Amino acid sequence: MARMPGATWRPISVNYTKNGQSSVKGVVIHIMAGTLSGTDSWFRNPAARVSAHFGTGKAGQLYQWVDTKDRAWHAASANSTWLGIENEGKGGDKLTGKQLDRCAEVLAWAHRTYGVPLQVTHSPGGRGLGYHAMGGASWGGHTACPGSPIVAQLGQIVSRAKKLVGEEGGTDVPTSYTVKKGDTLSGIGEKFGVDWRSIASLNGLKAPYVIRVGQTLKLKDEPTFEPFPGADFFKRQPRSPIVTAMGRRLVAVGCSAYAQGPGPQWTAADRESFRKWQHKLGDAPQFCDGWPGRKQWDALQVPAV
Repeated sequence: MARMPGATWRPISVNYTKNGQSSVKGVVIHIMAGTLSGTDSWFRNPAARVSAHFGTGKAGQLYQWVDTKDRAWHAASANSTWLGIENEGKGGDKLTGKQLDRCAEVLAWAHRTYGVPLQVTHSPGGRGLGYHAMGGASWGGHTACPGSPIVAQLGQIVSRAKKLVGEEGGTDVPTSYTVKKGDTLSGIGEKFGVDWRSIASLNGLKAPYVIRVGQTLKLKDEPTFEPFPGADFFKRQPRSPIVTAMGRRLVAVGCSAYAQGPGPQWTAADRESFRKWQHKLGDAPQFCDGWPGRKQWDALQVPAV
C-alpha cells in the first residue's frame, strides 16, 4: 500500500487495476480539460474508463484517487510503469504556483518512495518527470496534453522537488539572470538546471527565441509565502487553510506525524509534526515544544493561501 501523506484520499471503486502497478519509472503530468470536482465525479463513472493516481486543483488541493500499488488508467501503455497527475485547467493554461508546488510534492515523494530521478524527461523510455504527449500513439495519442505552456514549467516542478528533498541544485537557481555575450536560452537553462522552454515561457519569448546582451530574464517565479500568523494563533487550535498548508510543507520536508491528513483543524499531530521540524532545524530543546515561532515558520516557507 502506498498512499501519499498530505494528499486527500479520495478512493474510487472503478476504472483502475488492483495490484496492477509493476514499477514506477516516473510521474506523468496531465491537464484535466475541466475542473477538479468534475474530474473527481467522472473517475467514479464506470463508463469513463479513465483515472489517475493524483489530481491538483488551481487553489492548491491535492487528491489521491488510486493507491500507487494499483494501476490507474491515464496513459495507455504507460499505465503499469508511470504514476499520473491530472491538473485542473484546460489546454493552453499554465499551472498555478500552488499546482506547481503540489506536483513537486508528488515528485519528491515518488523520489523518496520509488527512487524516481528528479529530472525532466521527454522520452517514454526515460525516467523522471514526463508528460502525456511525449508517449505519442502508444500513450493514447494525446498530443495536446498537457500543452506547451505546462511542458515549459516541468523544470520548475523538478527544481521545487529538489528543494523539498534537499538536493543540490534545488535552492541555487537565481530569480533572474542578465544575458551576456554568447548566451543562448538552452545554454542558460543548462547552466542553472532549468528547462529553456520554462525560461522562454516565463519571459513571453516566442520562436525564434531571440535574446539580447543586457536583457534580464526571469528564471523562476517568485515564491509567495504565508506570513507568520503569530504564536497565539496556533494555541487557539484554529481551523484554517493555513494549518493545511503548514501540514503539507511539514510532510514535504519529512517531518510528518500524521496518520491521516493534514487538514485545516489544528491537532496534536500538527504540533508533533512541527516539533519534528524544530528538531530538524537544530533548535535548543526549550524551543522544540511544537508551537511555531517566527524564525521557525519563516524557515519552513509555507506557501501563501
